[in-house]
Amino acid sequence: MATLSEIQAQIKQLQAQEAEIKAKELDAAVQDIVAKMQAFGISVNDLNSLLPAALRGKARAGSAEASADSSKKRSSISSVAAKYRGPNGETWSGRGLTPRWLATLVADGKNKEDFAITA
Repeated sequence: MATLSEIQAQIKQLQAQEAEIKAKELDAAVQDIVAKMQAFGISVNDLNSLLPAALRGKARAGSAEASADSSKKRSSISSVAAKYRGPNGETWSGRGLTPRWLATLVADGKNKEDFAITA
């Protein structure tokens, strides 16, 4: 039968392995998500508009400091005026990835500047 100290040593070793595996899997998952967002023309703003309000703005679990920092940042950030408007009323500020609706129109041979909002 193993002693308590041997079991505790095994637990520490397994916890270290767990942290290592989690970090690798997290990195792979993030890379997969970013690739899919780029492939489908999805921006972070698109995700925020689709998420339930309860999930928006939450930092990673266990990071109270990060959520406090993000709430401070949010209050000082102003919204950006739209630069482009689509045929169905969609808008885009020109920041971040090109949205799907505009990427589709450009792929169909239209010019992005045809959808620019004139002041």
